[in-house]
Amino acid sequence: MSGFAARVIGIIVLEMPVALVSGGNRGIGLEVCRQLGRLGYTVLLGARDPDKGEEAAGALRGKGLDVTALRLDITSEGDIARLGELARVDTLVNNAAIAPDRAHPDTSALHVPTELVRLGFEVNTLGPYRICQQIVPIMQRQGYGRIVNVSTGMAQLAEMNGHSPGYRLSKTALNALTRILADELRGTNILANSVDPGWVKTDMGGPSAPLSTEEGAETIVWLATLPDGGPTGGFFKKKKQISW
Repeated sequence: MSGFAARVIGIIVLEMPVALVSGGNRGIGLEVCRQLGRLGYTVLLGARDPDKGEEAAGALRGKGLDVTALRLDITSEGDIARLGELARVDTLVNNAAIAPDRAHPDTSALHVPTELVRLGFEVNTLGPYRICQQIVPIMQRQGYGRIVNVSTGMAQLAEMNGHSPGYRLSKTALNALTRILADELRGTNILANSVDPGWVKTDMGGPSAPLSTEEGAETIVWLATLPDGGPTGGFFKKKKQISW
C-alpha cells in the first residue's frame, strides 16, 4: 500500500461517507468541506499548496470534523493519478478553478491571448475531467456516487455575454462534461450535476459580492448529498434547475 493510500485507510474502517473537494483550502471549497463535515462526512480536502491545505484541514479538525488534507494540483498528472488509489469516494466536488482572463488588461474576446484561454481549459475543464476519470471507477465499484461540478452563470449559453472568454468557455465546457457524464452513468446511482453558486465573497468574487460563502456552498452541498433517484445532468442555482 502506498503512503498516499495509507493516509486514508481509516475511511474503510470508519465506514463513513467520503467526500473529495478540490480547491478546499479557501472560499467556497472550504465552506463545502465544513458543511459536509458537519453532516458526518469524512472530507478529503484537496489543495494545490500542501501547507495551506493542512492549515485549513487542521482548523476544521479543531472544530471536531474529520478532515484530511490532500495535495491536489488539478493540473498535475501525478497528483490526479494518485486519486485512483483511494478506497472510497461517495461525493466529488470539482471546485478548484481560475479566472485566467484577469491576467490581461482587456478581457474582450478580441484581445485575450489564446494561451490564457488554453490555461482556462487546462484548469477549469481538463482538471475536473481527469479527476472524474480516476474517481468514477471507484464510484462504479461501490454502486454510488455524487459528482458536483462548480460552474457559473457566466457559462450559460442562454444568457451569454461578452468578455472573459477563458473563464466562460472553460466553464461552458465543464457543463458539457456534466451532461456527458450524466448520460454515460444513467442508471448506476451516480448522479452528476453542475451548479452556479452565485456571486460570492471570495478571492475570485471579490468583496462587493452579495453572497457569503455559506450561501454559495448551500446548493453545492445539497447536490453533493442528493438521495437515490435525485436529478442528474442538470444545472442548478439556489436548489432550482436553470437553463444551460
